[in-house]
Amino acid sequence: MKICSRCIYNETIPYITFDDAGVCNYCHTSDQLNLDYPTGDKGRLILEDLAERIKAEGKGKKYDVVVGVSGGCDSSYMLHLCKELGLRPLAAHYDNTWNSTTAVENIQKVTGALGVDLFTHVVDNIEYSDIFRSFMLASVPDIDSASDLGLATTHYLAARKFGIKTIFEGHSFRTEGISPHGWFYMDARYIKSVHDRFGSMKMKTLPNLWLHKWLKWSAVDRIRKIRPLYWLDYDKAATKAMLTEQYGWKWYGGHHMENRTAWFTNNYYLPRKFGIDLRYCEFSALVRSGQMARDEALEAIKAPKPFDEALLTEVKKRLGFSDEEFDRVMALPPKSYRDYETYKKTFERLKPLFWLMVKFDMVPLSFYLKYTRTYEDGK
Repeated sequence: MKICSRCIYNETIPYITFDDAGVCNYCHTSDQLNLDYPTGDKGRLILEDLAERIKAEGKGKKYDVVVGVSGGCDSSYMLHLCKELGLRPLAAHYDNTWNSTTAVENIQKVTGALGVDLFTHVVDNIEYSDIFRSFMLASVPDIDSASDLGLATTHYLAARKFGIKTIFEGHSFRTEGISPHGWFYMDARYIKSVHDRFGSMKMKTLPNLWLHKWLKWSAVDRIRKIRPLYWLDYDKAATKAMLTEQYGWKWYGGHHMENRTAWFTNNYYLPRKFGIDLRYCEFSALVRSGQMARDEALEAIKAPKPFDEALLTEVKKRLGFSDEEFDRVMALPPKSYRDYETYKKTFERLKPLFWLMVKFDMVPLSFYLKYTRTYEDGK
């Protein structure tokens, strides 16, 4: 097994390549991002200048910025950072009805202590269970993509309602890493096509990110998404300690374990059905940023992912699977988004448009690189 000489990505990672020194292309991408997003004093000045421009845009309005919150470490810190920068944030939360108690309490503690208002969209619990079940029957890895898109759409809905031009996302490539191309895919048409085929009810309450709405929000309304952590020397362990001390925030046990569908997906479904372990992303990122030793990461990745069997019982019950039915679903031949209707070909055809939108700061570069690329020819 060939392993990157710098991080812990190996040859099983999709679209991985190695240079003569054995360093993978994902490490080189991270190096470029480090150049594009400087930290230290320079990064802080960039953030402060950005905050001043956001304040000017928010003049005469109740809020300056939307911050997506989940109760997790990164999004909780985003609210703290906003207050440090003198911004007036509106917290936005998408509730798929599978939140952990710890996550809910974390949101309440941080927003309450900082005096931040909360905008929440709650999907119908039976509807979301039907969508989640549909994706399991479709036998694809992207079973929680409806939550990811629901979260993104909720951010836009909050921004649109209050005339806010900026959305802050709590993501750092230095701690979460770079998700390999080909592991996951999501778009609104994909959600609909899978649910139309395998679902048993209409989608009425899921906020789905339809292409025409997204283009309007991005290009016409000029609502932009920014990841402030890219300009910070973000130390995850130190941040957890600070949040605990200042707000009574609690750690929920692991990356994305604040929500139970994410926990089930990442710690049970993906490793057992597709051999995908998201710790490769997280650990490799921490190694690159000097927050974890490479030898430590190589040893830690051998340990089984933490999982509570009570959650498996809950999943079966809420999705209406008997033990036998669940086992049959887990044994279905793996499929991918290519087996269903999606926007992928549309994104590829609109590649020049999206490149222009990237240049004018209307869509993130990460979207362009992931969704407009034709994977088959490597372009």
